Amino acid sequence: MSGLKFDHIGLIVESMADGREFLESTFGVDRWTEIFEDPGIGVFVQFGRTEEGPCYELISPLGEASPVATALKRGINILNHVAYLTADLDRDAEKLEQKGAMMAGPPKPAVAYGGARVQFWVTAQRFMVELIEAPSHQHAYRKNG
Repeated sequence: MSGLKFDHIGLIVESMADGREFLESTFGVDRWTEIFEDPGIGVFVQFGRTEEGPCYELISPLGEASPVATALKRGINILNHVAYLTADLDRDAEKLEQKGAMMAGPPKPAVAYGGARVQFWVTAQRFMVELIEAPSHQHAYRKNG
C-alpha cells in the first residue's frame, strides 16, 4: 500500500454554503473546486484547501436516498473518511481486505474524478478509507477573492 497518495479528508455537511463558510472562517480555506453533482453515488461534492493545508471534501446528500443522509440525521460519521489515490484499486483493495478491512460497497465511477473508480472500505480500526483509481489526479481550485 506504499504507492498510495493522500488526497483528502471527507466531511459530511447539510449545506455546501454553510460548510464552505465554516472552513473559510475557521481554517482559512480559500481555494475551491466547482461543485460536482454525482447521481451514481448520490451526493454533491466540492473540494477546498489553503495553499499549504490539507484538502477537504464537502459532501452533501443528493436527495433522501443518499448514503450520507442517514449520517446527517443521526449526527454520526460527519468526519467521514480519509481518501487516497491509487494506480491499482483492485490491488490496494485486496491489501486492505488482507488487513481486515471490510468493503462498504463495490467500486463506482466518480464524477469529481472524471469517472475514475472509487471504493470505500471500513478498516479493522473502524475508520473509513476511500480508494480512488486516479493516481495523477489534480483538483482544479479557484482562489476566493
